[in-house]
Amino acid sequence: MKKTVFLGTLAATALIAGAAAAQTTLETVKARGELNCGVNTGLVGFAAPDANGNWQGFDVAICKAVAAAVLGDASKVVYIPTTSSDRFEQLTSGKIDLLSRNTTWTFSRDNDLKMDFVGVNYYDGQGFMVRKDLGVSSAKELDGATVCIQTGTTTELNLADYFKANNMSYTAVPVETNAEGEQQYIAGACDAYTTDASGLAATRAAFADSENHIILPEIISKEPLGPSVRHGDSQWGDVVRWTLNALIAAEEFGITSANIDELATSSQNPEVQRLLGSSDDLGAMMGLDKEWAKRAIKASGNYGEIFEATIGSATPIGLARGLNAQWTQGGLLYTPPFR
Repeated sequence: MKKTVFLGTLAATALIAGAAAAQTTLETVKARGELNCGVNTGLVGFAAPDANGNWQGFDVAICKAVAAAVLGDASKVVYIPTTSSDRFEQLTSGKIDLLSRNTTWTFSRDNDLKMDFVGVNYYDGQGFMVRKDLGVSSAKELDGATVCIQTGTTTELNLADYFKANNMSYTAVPVETNAEGEQQYIAGACDAYTTDASGLAATRAAFADSENHIILPEIISKEPLGPSVRHGDSQWGDVVRWTLNALIAAEEFGITSANIDELATSSQNPEVQRLLGSSDDLGAMMGLDKEWAKRAIKASGNYGEIFEATIGSATPIGLARGLNAQWTQGGLLYTPPFR
């Protein structure tokens, strides 16, 4: 009899453990009451704490939008700094729920690392930054140069391919974080710093003598940057994917942080009504309420508002929309319909 009770206890324990293991990311985040969001260790314009320690930036806005959609409060985010080499382990191990850290979507990351990229929030490409006094105006003049490069990034292979294709040699100076790369570059440990062009613009903006550094014209790769989640939890992937889509669609439909409440009650556009929860209940299909997208948009504004406030032409980073303009404006931003 005692043996039967013991076995019954083991079975019950196994069932409980199985139920816990089966808990979805959405359920985990709701139960925790906070979103664990992996971000850069510090890249001005994309993800960095301000003077008061509050995280701000283009990628940070994605974290806030997801928290607002899921938890009803954009402030319910724990920002977890990740390096280029540990970001994937942090995601796959469950330490973070979402990676929103200027990360390139590639075949191997999608399949071998078992990450699911939910979309592209910035279309980018790899470039090079040098000091003006180096006297270089093209990346093809960097034969024999020393180049600072972050380990564990797509830029390593791109750099090797580019120099090989152009019959040039270089010496890599490996760095772990952008901050270390900036320090090494400023200290003269390398002739050039290479990373995504947007990252170079953000890094240069932090220099006291930014005018003495130039970003060379060559873009040597495609770097579609976007947020990612763990493979195998399609519901959570849908939540993050459609939150990003909501920010992009809001700009297309002219929904802003200033007029969203008015449009929620007055818009005659059926798709806007569905997006803002004025009609239908799209949120229920993902385990959210009707106003999930409305809250996500109100958190930091639509995609265009976020872009201009964090990395746009009026900021020190000074990036033009380019490929990151709406499809109606010659860019690549295009979302599936909300219906």
